[in-house]
Amino acid sequence: MNSNKKDGLFSTNNKIVKYINYLILTLSVSIIFMPILIIVNIAFKTKKELGEKSFISLPDSFFNFDNFMVAINKGKVLMSFKNTFIQLLFGVIISLILSTMTAYILNRFEFKLRKAILTAFIGSITIPFVLVTVSIFNLICNFGIFNTRIAGIVLYSGVDIVALFLFLQYLSRISYSLDESALIDGASYFRIYRSIILPQLKPAIATAAIMKGLGIYNDLLTPMLYMPSPNLRTITIWLNSFSNDHATEWTVMCAGIMIVLLPTLIAYLFLQKYIINGVSSGAIKG
Repeated sequence: MNSNKKDGLFSTNNKIVKYINYLILTLSVSIIFMPILIIVNIAFKTKKELGEKSFISLPDSFFNFDNFMVAINKGKVLMSFKNTFIQLLFGVIISLILSTMTAYILNRFEFKLRKAILTAFIGSITIPFVLVTVSIFNLICNFGIFNTRIAGIVLYSGVDIVALFLFLQYLSRISYSLDESALIDGASYFRIYRSIILPQLKPAIATAAIMKGLGIYNDLLTPMLYMPSPNLRTITIWLNSFSNDHATEWTVMCAGIMIVLLPTLIAYLFLQKYIINGVSSGAIKG
């Protein structure tokens, strides 16, 4: 009898815990999606509606696309997407090549400065970007690439610290015997990197590419500082153009936010498994 009561008690407690978990999850999802719902509401409203109604109230019509047309025509959105795509394409490809090569060297070879280089990469994370902004700006100007696309590509093309340690985790699970067998067969170190290491790193490369691409896509500071020309502005600069010191066109800006969010939402829906699998697999040593 006592054991049955205990079982019933535990069963009841489990149900209560389950309901509490569902409640917490529901509240969490609501908090996450609330800003998006507010942006959608404002994007379809007229300026008059926004002034007269609450920002959380539904618009009179979800077929009012005037704000979207104003955002597209006023800001030259296609040019901004083109500039962003160029920065993203070259930045991601070059950064991944350098990051995989660096991880391969640090993982497979023993040399005196190996620990010092790893420490330097870790230490760079602790340095606030604002402390080195002036130095980087001077370097970009001295190289003669200020206010050009090359400036952004150079800054985005460096070794990504997060990607580097993700690759190191994957490399630690790849057997050295594969390298030794290839060396015996006469393969060079570059051939081993290209034919053995890179195929093994495909899940990590996919994850790093997505994370790096989103970082470049959402970056505002780099194009603002190093590519101020109107012909070079990226999608974040385009979005920022709807706000100034005197006023902000909230209806047009929210329409612009939806335009900017659309590619990232589509990319995440199709690539979320690579992000989750890559990060979770790379975080656990086999």
